[in-house]
Amino acid sequence: MDTIVVVAGVALVVADYVIKFLAIGVLPGNRKPSSAMAWLILILIIPLAGFVVFLFLGRTNVGAKRLARQREADEAIRAATDQLATSPVDGPSYLASIATLSHNLGSLPLQTGNRVDLLTGYREAIEAMTEAVSTATSSVEVEFYIAAWDDVTAPFFEALQAAAQRGATVRLLFDHMGSRSIPGHKEFVRRLEASPIQFHQMLPVRPLKGQFQRPDLRNHRKILVVDGRVAFMGSQNLIEPGYNKPKNHKDNREYVELVARIDGPTVQALRAVFAKDWYIECQERIGHEYPPGSATHHADGVAGQVLPSGPGYATENNLRLFTALIYSAQSRVSVASPYFVPDEPLLYAVTTAARRGVAVELFVSEWGDQFMVSHAQCSYYQALLEAGVRIHLYPAPWVLHSKHFSIDDDVAVIGSSNMDMRSFALNYEVSLMLTGGDVVARFRKVEDSYRVLSRELTLEEWRHRSPRQRYVDNTMRLTAALQ
Repeated sequence: MDTIVVVAGVALVVADYVIKFLAIGVLPGNRKPSSAMAWLILILIIPLAGFVVFLFLGRTNVGAKRLARQREADEAIRAATDQLATSPVDGPSYLASIATLSHNLGSLPLQTGNRVDLLTGYREAIEAMTEAVSTATSSVEVEFYIAAWDDVTAPFFEALQAAAQRGATVRLLFDHMGSRSIPGHKEFVRRLEASPIQFHQMLPVRPLKGQFQRPDLRNHRKILVVDGRVAFMGSQNLIEPGYNKPKNHKDNREYVELVARIDGPTVQALRAVFAKDWYIECQERIGHEYPPGSATHHADGVAGQVLPSGPGYATENNLRLFTALIYSAQSRVSVASPYFVPDEPLLYAVTTAARRGVAVELFVSEWGDQFMVSHAQCSYYQALLEAGVRIHLYPAPWVLHSKHFSIDDDVAVIGSSNMDMRSFALNYEVSLMLTGGDVVARFRKVEDSYRVLSRELTLEEWRHRSPRQRYVDNTMRLTAALQ
């Protein structure tokens, strides 16, 4: 017995050193230094447990078959859009190069002639989407990170059913892990199965069915396209504003969102993103169903460019677009993000802009709905405040969940992407860059409404936070880098 104990002890010691030795030489490979360092610290502190965690969460590979389908779809989109010239647009000198960057990253061009409405009311957005679906004659494409059939969204799903019953092709995608934690999810799936709606769950995690990848790789996009002529996208999920959580209802907590309604050529770009995701999930090609010219070109419209991003892209598309725009800013940068956990490139872009005299402001929630992310976010406040960034705290009990930013008076970006490492490396996201007309001025009105309700965090106040909070913030900052 003693011999067995000794052998086991020696084996554990050897395994400990082997894991540490291999981690030092393997983890930094093709990984950001901050991410590699975070994994190394975890494995050096708790080698065996850290190694197990790394096996489940340390790789962003979505699987060879899924990646092959994604690349096939990207090539098809590239072949179709290469025939379309990027629309010439009046604007700042940097705009042409930004449009080229986005086209090279996501294969979708900048297109003029769009009418864009900004929907700030949560129920207003659901009602507008429901109204659009009620007019569908040929197709409805729906893709959301979280979807639930509840008192607020019931009219929307009833409209989907009605559209399918009158002959429109209705397709629905929702994220498996993102939606399954919502109360009533099993009943939701049963209702869909009994309906004429075609649906699939994205990135399913079902090991017993052979469906498994890193469980926190999620499809975070929010897209609705009706008849290829009108589309909706932004930050809002397809669920009631308290997320069907009893605690949220008890605390009167609701999520504040921003959704864009688009009528124009850019609708086809959002439709292409949906078609790609549909093909990736169920191996069905639907691009041939999209007739050219179904979207209206408005002579007085604005220019829009869609940029998809996610684990299947090696270039972190959204991060590149965001940093390029922030470095281009000359007078003002306004950012609204529920989860602002920047990596080094974004942090340097934001703080450098502030230090070169650009007025930079950040709108975040005073109360964080996710403990680890909220504390990781707080760990960056001192560096931001010291650089001159103004931080506005949106009051509790609301959660400012909208995701958008504006650059000078020239460009605005809205979409599903947070400004955090998860959205840059682990989530499938979609962003829409807008320019021209009064579109930025309308984003300014939204930002002004946030500022009126918010209170500004000062550097003096932040320096006096408790030692306990400092410790928790810094610890959670380390976990944010585990990509």
